[in-house]
Amino acid sequence: MIDFFLNAYKNVPLWHIGLEFLVFVFGILSVWFAKKENIWVYPTGLIATVISVYLLYIAGYLGDMMINGYFSIMSIYGWYNWAKGANQEDTLPITRTNIKEKLTGIILFFITIVVVFGIYKFFDYELHKDNYIDILASGIFFTGMWYMAKKKIENWTLWIIGDIIVVPLYAYRGLGMLSFQYLIFTILAISAYLEWKKILNNKIQEY
Repeated sequence: MIDFFLNAYKNVPLWHIGLEFLVFVFGILSVWFAKKENIWVYPTGLIATVISVYLLYIAGYLGDMMINGYFSIMSIYGWYNWAKGANQEDTLPITRTNIKEKLTGIILFFITIVVVFGIYKFFDYELHKDNYIDILASGIFFTGMWYMAKKKIENWTLWIIGDIIVVPLYAYRGLGMLSFQYLIFTILAISAYLEWKKILNNKIQEY
């Protein structure tokens, strides 16, 4: 198993490995801050996603590259949204999605899939089986990030599903460090869901 991951980096430049390590560190920090409802989730996440856009562009994974570009934009929006709440009497609360938000999430999911697929076709990129998995994960993460910016607890459910999908995907592609990172993300996302659920239940009981 160790040889499998190390062999993928035999011919990779040292600076490239360094950038992937930065993504690894800041990505985990971002999820940890998200779990704690700490606004630092966004600046740390922004560093990870911007670097990821570059690395995935070099690797030719357009779907992953686009979703990380979206993460970068949503990090700025989420940063503003959480900061705006912090300037009021009550911080932006953790809530569940209502029917309208659920429908919006479903629409975002399918729009993302169509757009990412269309871009692959536009650039005449040869689609392989792993690209279809990539497209599916993009739709899940796209919706999850939108829910995160709104502090909807369902964002963690989507992160867990998406993380479970991409762990073997990145391993298959030889991106061992990213695969391991998303394995840690899965564990953190499960922990974060339980923590947010506890906070949400406590608020409901207070009312």
